[in-house]
Amino acid sequence: MRAYLAEFLSDPRVVKLPRWLWLPILHGIVLRTRPARSAEKYKQIWTAEGSPLAVHTIRQAQLLAEKTGLPVRYAMRYGQPGIRTSLLGLEDPLVIPLYPQHAQSTTASVADLLPPGTPMIEDFHDDPGYIGALAAGVRRHWREHGRGALLVMSFHGLPKSVGWAYETQCRATARLLAERLELGPSEWRVTFQSRFGFAEWLEPYTEPTLVELARAGQRRVDVVCPGFVSDCLETLEEVGIAARRAFLAAGGREFYPVSCLNESPDWIEALAGLGRGMGYARARASSSDSEGTGRLNR
Repeated sequence: MRAYLAEFLSDPRVVKLPRWLWLPILHGIVLRTRPARSAEKYKQIWTAEGSPLAVHTIRQAQLLAEKTGLPVRYAMRYGQPGIRTSLLGLEDPLVIPLYPQHAQSTTASVADLLPPGTPMIEDFHDDPGYIGALAAGVRRHWREHGRGALLVMSFHGLPKSVGWAYETQCRATARLLAERLELGPSEWRVTFQSRFGFAEWLEPYTEPTLVELARAGQRRVDVVCPGFVSDCLETLEEVGIAARRAFLAAGGREFYPVSCLNESPDWIEALAGLGRGMGYARARASSSDSEGTGRLNR
């Protein structure tokens, strides 16, 4: 955890403070206390196969390769396998960061590690396949657990100072998902989770909102996390354990987290569609550059 957090929190895209100010705080305070707390959280969600995020990502890569017939490699922005290692030996790769909504601390941070000119999908927050996969997942959840009166859509948060464009994409995703599910205005709302530090972050915050709902008499909520394509610490522990505990302690009765897209067939099809769309765009560009040869190497 210490090595991972050191890499993650040293990224200037993630923490915008001047290096001379932040690095002493990071190494003198944060990395002395946070790794143990994070490890305790991971213990609550760890599986026999390992980290849920890694497990789902590996399976997605395997299923995508089977779906497309193309070589597919996965990489982690922080930790292993790293992006540069996974790119070795690949000719003319297509890169799909698994962040539906674009942010400087996520998608742009991936771009920092790519060779110049490597094509990368910037976001897919409004992609019909992605929205359709989200909707299909919520409907499956309702079939299995019944349907609550309110669907909370919880996205990863960012500081307000850098998150305005990201917030716009999150709210667009939420609106499109609500439309696909035919939800009325009172049947859904957007929140933001994972606040870190003392700056103002995008609001409303997820856990305080859930507490307010419970105190106001809301007995059941369903919570979906459209910003995560795989279940991970933020969905399984932060929402599934901590937020659930807060909601029930405040008087709520039923709390149902909706599983992420994970290995659902709808999501694998959407991923393949994203790759095909990027390949088609590259083929057109290559055709134009080579006077109509239409060649595309992958």
